Amino acid sequence: MFLTDRQTEIVAIAKSSGRVLVEELASRFSVTPQTIRKDLNDLCDAQVLTRIHGGATFPSGTENVKYEARRQIAASEKQAIGIATVELIPSGASLFINIGTTTEAVGEALANHHELMVITNNINVANRLRLFPAIEVVIAGGVVRGSDGGIVGEAAVDFIRQFKVDYAVIGASAIDIDGALLDYDFREVKVAQAIIANARHVILVADSTKFERTAPVRIGQLSQVHTFITDHCPVPSIRNLCLENNVKLIETNGRFR
Repeated sequence: MFLTDRQTEIVAIAKSSGRVLVEELASRFSVTPQTIRKDLNDLCDAQVLTRIHGGATFPSGTENVKYEARRQIAASEKQAIGIATVELIPSGASLFINIGTTTEAVGEALANHHELMVITNNINVANRLRLFPAIEVVIAGGVVRGSDGGIVGEAAVDFIRQFKVDYAVIGASAIDIDGALLDYDFREVKVAQAIIANARHVILVADSTKFERTAPVRIGQLSQVHTFITDHCPVPSIRNLCLENNVKLIETNGRFR
């Protein structure tokens, strides 16, 4: 299709941020929401974008949004999720922290804890927490992904399997309506599966944009976690799965902002 200048810019924003919202675009371009909706409908009909309630996303079924863009998506929601998560983790505990921008927000929020052992395959988490003498940081070996500092591969899996910890903090790139936890890199998924298998209490942290996305590789099921922390869960089937499988659902809804 032929793209207008506005539609070209909308696609660029969606590609950078992962999603666009009607009201924000209407304000940005000083046009009516109806005009933006028509633009989005045209772009989605041409399969340039994927429609969601209130906006559209850039298709990313097989390729993840770039790391820096992911950090900006729902940044305040991730911060609130991080604060809520560390309230569940007592000083003196041992824990895994997996790869992801939401799990990094958990790492940021751990600064006031004491006598923690944090085992991670996330270089960004390790680099942050190494500054605190009361937190012992153990980092996995393996292949380092240049895109986001994640450590993946069989060496990382074998390393994780040496431990049995009190808590695991894991993320997911997408959550399907049937409760499937999904990601993009099968090497990362193998590490996440080892983390789940070697923790007494598994905490899933994911903001609500993860319900709008899809990814090709299965980490596991929602039923495998003990606590799910998000800003808001808009999917009734996920709420039902939490109830049926005794998964504690915590919604921050901005209460820490």
